[in-house]
Amino acid sequence: MQAGRRYTFLQTATWTRKYILIFIVFDSVPVVLYHVLGLEWMRIPWQPLSLIGIAVAFYLGFKNNSAYERVWEARKIWGGIVNASRSFTVMVRDMINNDVVLKAYDEVTLQTLRRTIVHRHVAWLRALTMEMRKLKDWEHNESNDEYARKVLGTEFHEERFDELKPFLSAEDHAYVLSKGNRSSHLLSIQSKHLMELRRTGLIEHFRHLELQRMITELYTLQGQSERIKNFPFPRQYATINYFFVVLFLILLPFGMLDVFTGMGHSLWIWLSIPFSVVCSWVFWMMEMIGEFSENPFEGLYNDVPITDIATRVEIDIRQMLDETDLPEPAPPFGDLKVVI
Repeated sequence: MQAGRRYTFLQTATWTRKYILIFIVFDSVPVVLYHVLGLEWMRIPWQPLSLIGIAVAFYLGFKNNSAYERVWEARKIWGGIVNASRSFTVMVRDMINNDVVLKAYDEVTLQTLRRTIVHRHVAWLRALTMEMRKLKDWEHNESNDEYARKVLGTEFHEERFDELKPFLSAEDHAYVLSKGNRSSHLLSIQSKHLMELRRTGLIEHFRHLELQRMITELYTLQGQSERIKNFPFPRQYATINYFFVVLFLILLPFGMLDVFTGMGHSLWIWLSIPFSVVCSWVFWMMEMIGEFSENPFEGLYNDVPITDIATRVEIDIRQMLDETDLPEPAPPFGDLKVVI
């Protein structure tokens, strides 16, 4: 996501340059036809057009508020993942010990067990991030979007699951890759492993219940994240909003003719072109902002930075085990100061 102070005007204009050119060409046509060919019937009274504009503005506000709620909910979910990951790691570190066992384990064995569980959790974080990057039919996938994902490193490839190998046994890695929802089955392996430790007496009943409660919490957070990823902003609202905006922008230059032809001098009519372009650009920008905020995990500039969040959590929880071979947090990317 963009983590700088704000986008510059040049960056914003570049993002919408194709539409600005379309507006300039389209909004010039009615003026030329009216002024050169004398087609005076092309004027539309401003009053009905303003009613349409008000309705479109209200609808845009509703859509953008709803899209923002999806982004903010996604951020809160991943904030919950951060907290749950830290809590789970601390519980694994402190609860897996020799307090209740009949035959004590040496510290090396205990540390290996803790590391196995925490590393499996790191694999879950990475796998969930990859699952969230899978492209859905309703997400943006034009050539410039593909290029942005390639530059940001947020493209989804099956081969990326090989990144889990350092954190899993060969058996666990092969098992996970054979499943559809890899992150879900990693939590399943965690639960199974904890139950084995419970049966061997290394974790007593109440500690096991607390650890299992954390597994359930992680499942809940994963499900909430998947709900946003797998269920789009309702298509009926997105479609109708798009049609209303386009209809308003088509009618706008004809309404501008009515405004500027009533100002006396004949040359005033040419001012309707820049004013139509500016008004069209403002409404279209609001539409685009809402559209690109609907999908907070699609791997573009305005997403929730789940890769960065997962990396920082990994560093944090592995430091709890006194590990030093840690990844570096990704620095902001380019002039946009984007974190992914």
